[in-house]
Amino acid sequence: MKELLVSAEQNGKLIPVGKITGNNPSDAGFRYLDEYRFNAGVPISISLPLQEEPFSAEQTASFFEGLLPEGFTRRTVAQWMHVDEGDYLSILHGLGRECLGALCIAEDGEVLDASYEPITDSQVRDLAAEGAVKSAEMVTNSHLSLTGASGKVGLYYDAAGNSWYLPLGTAPSTHIVKQSHVRLEALVTNERLSLMTAARCGLDTPNCSIINTGGGEEHEVLFATQRYDRVFDPGCQKISGLPRPYRLHQEDFAQAMGVPAAYKYERKPGDYLKRMFEILRKYSSDPVADQLKLWDTIVFDYLIGNTDAHIKNFSLLYGKDFRQIRLAPAYDIVSTVIYGQSTRDMAFSIGGAVSIEDISRDSFRLAAREAGLGERMALQRFDAMANRFRSALHESAAELAHDGYVKASALEDRILQSAGIRYADGKA
Repeated sequence: MKELLVSAEQNGKLIPVGKITGNNPSDAGFRYLDEYRFNAGVPISISLPLQEEPFSAEQTASFFEGLLPEGFTRRTVAQWMHVDEGDYLSILHGLGRECLGALCIAEDGEVLDASYEPITDSQVRDLAAEGAVKSAEMVTNSHLSLTGASGKVGLYYDAAGNSWYLPLGTAPSTHIVKQSHVRLEALVTNERLSLMTAARCGLDTPNCSIINTGGGEEHEVLFATQRYDRVFDPGCQKISGLPRPYRLHQEDFAQAMGVPAAYKYERKPGDYLKRMFEILRKYSSDPVADQLKLWDTIVFDYLIGNTDAHIKNFSLLYGKDFRQIRLAPAYDIVSTVIYGQSTRDMAFSIGGAVSIEDISRDSFRLAAREAGLGERMALQRFDAMANRFRSALHESAAELAHDGYVKASALEDRILQSAGIRYADGKA
């Protein structure tokens, strides 16, 4: 019988909230601790409301397996841990000291250490050059769990010393760092260009930058995103002489909706978009503002051609005490349609249409009805975004090219030729 203690950081303090108990993933269930429920506890997920009874194995897996990496990183970590790739409990135990959000998973009574280990310039270059293999190694060594299929690692950046550190144990990271992709040309420049354009179009985006370890070639660059679920306060404690950020909780929409990660893409036209807006209306601390932010992000993903904007790439961000919920900043935005091997189907249907060629301004009119938004207002925002998009993209590409990332201009051209902006213009 396995038993994992789930704790959550609230107001800077790690508090036990419940346990996952079972022999294997097929019968493991999460249950809130009685003392947590009785002492004005709050749910760790919209899909896991406070209740006395344990949740089913399916409900438990949908949320907690959603904390783990996917694809190559998960397979590699499982091999190094000598466990089955499908045994999410063992992998969660191995990586759950530092997750996305504010959760920490460990065995009850396990001693939880925390420290920061300096990373040399050589190690940073290795991470850029070796990519997914090196990031999987760092993930395993640091016991840190990050969702998603691409190789990524959580690191701590000390701005005062301009130095990077590997968080060990329960030490919080400050940045998510990803390498470029061997099969997708200029992916780091692509993501930087996409997020710069998004910010110029008015989207709330996290601070991000390109780490150039050499001459700016594919194997020499990394993409660093500052974590919006980690914040510094003047009274922060210190770990290894460095200020320790507070954890803010977050969950992605797949977790909030109780949808397993395997179903993060809508298999056929369905109700994912509608359910996302329903969650914001019911749970957001500012539902009107957050619905507009979500609408704008969906419009932008279409215009830029981000067909990987699945429901795990939209999240809810909680306050320090878990009692306020807001839509998180937009993240993981890349123009995927410029790559020939990528799908041209959006990750969920928009107005009943899935293929980017079939989606038009009128599709967004239908989507506004589905989302429960006023059509006139929603289309005004669509038009404003579409009208701003070209200049925002050009300004961003020019800035990147000036900084030495010469492929940015070619990426701009490919986006204009193949992304949603092309069809938005033609079918308005």
